[in-house]
Amino acid sequence: MNFPGRVMLAVASAAMVSLSMTAGEPARARAPLRIHPENPRYFTDGARAADGSLKAVLLTGSHTWNNLADMGRGDPPEPFDFDAYLAFLDKHHHNFIRLWAWDSTTWDTRANGGLGKDFIHRVAPLPWARTGPGLALDGKPKFDLSKYEPPYFERLRSRVEAAGRRGIYVSVMLFEGWGLMHGNRRRGAEDGWAWRSHPFNPANNVNQLAIAGADERSGKVHSLQNPAANELQAAYLRKVVDTVNDLDNVLYEVLNEGGEKEWNWWVIRTLEAYQQTKPRRHPIGNTGHGAERLASLLASPADWVSPGRMDGFAEDPPAWNEKKVSLLDTDHIWGVGGQAAWVWKGLLRGHNPIFMDPYDGSVLGEDRGWNPLRAAMGHARRLAERVNLAALEPRDGLASTGYCLADPGNEYLVYQPEKGRGFTVELKAGDYRWEWIDPATGAPAGDGRLETPGGTQEFKAPFPGDAVLHVRKAR
Repeated sequence: MNFPGRVMLAVASAAMVSLSMTAGEPARARAPLRIHPENPRYFTDGARAADGSLKAVLLTGSHTWNNLADMGRGDPPEPFDFDAYLAFLDKHHHNFIRLWAWDSTTWDTRANGGLGKDFIHRVAPLPWARTGPGLALDGKPKFDLSKYEPPYFERLRSRVEAAGRRGIYVSVMLFEGWGLMHGNRRRGAEDGWAWRSHPFNPANNVNQLAIAGADERSGKVHSLQNPAANELQAAYLRKVVDTVNDLDNVLYEVLNEGGEKEWNWWVIRTLEAYQQTKPRRHPIGNTGHGAERLASLLASPADWVSPGRMDGFAEDPPAWNEKKVSLLDTDHIWGVGGQAAWVWKGLLRGHNPIFMDPYDGSVLGEDRGWNPLRAAMGHARRLAERVNLAALEPRDGLASTGYCLADPGNEYLVYQPEKGRGFTVELKAGDYRWEWIDPATGAPAGDGRLETPGGTQEFKAPFPGDAVLHVRKAR
């Protein structure tokens, strides 16, 4: 390391180092999340630091398609081992999942191209009861959309509770839009598969719904053009809130990749209004790669958003300086994709990175070496738990790498994605401790102390890979 100007450097002994990357036992979710009032890039659970300031919570973790409804060849489909999934999340020190809804009774994964299977998944349970009279297009009793399937809501509650006991926050997906918007007519799959197996298809329910644009192959379910359907959807939203409102680890999201702007915003406002009658108020999300682009997501009444590839949030996500929390999701960028470096870039740009994980490969795709990405999210969270995250904001211009979170004069985090390359950081005058962190392992990899009159400081990691540097004011 070479420090221009008058600098005093002293290597700290192991006994002097107070920072550790070792994670403690998972703790229960302590309170409902709310946007941090001083740093809206993050949520807070109300916990306070020693100086009385509100701590920030970084959300990060792996989600997978069948973690709520079962999906598979069988009828009923093969059950998902949720306890094993929670253990997998614990292993990687994750604290967030999306709990996936699926609106149709099938999933023709041939619509997912190379990620798909050579068979059609059956999906169960769904929220609505199949009471008849009469048979739906799949030969089973029609749905009554005014009645609910108790096992679905029992499962919803029990899984949110189980996650909360491990300190994992759960985004409860309310509707699924990819099937109708993207997958319903796609090469490799039979046109209209998602619509033919959708409970809101008039042929599949006893409620005599009129759905805008309905024909044999499609229908606009997620639209305000359907007053009778909207009443049923609003009742379902109230049922979901009734089921999980008293739990601390809940978030909601409108739907996955679909809908219409006006309907999406109506869902958010319907949830907001009903939550006002309840003891707890949980954050609501509006996600990308559907009917809305980033400007619309930011203008919506949502608390958090997931920007997508169409808005430039891909391999090199730009710094986040908005008033809503960004849960940066690989699902809306690659579908399934990403690298460990992407996690660190997202963290250092003010995002909360999350991963659409093939997990055991039973629904889509196979494990193509995703463990480094999974591990990176856990390492990033451990680091976020050690710093004063609430005081940090993206300050790309302070580091020659372009990846910097800083509270100038107090604390700096810098990521160097170029392996073995040195870089510079602009520091304010002061006495600092510095520490290297190896992103591949999350472990400390050298530390010391420097005094500087301020200005450009040069750094180079003592190991050959990409690197994270943590600099903080000496206490």
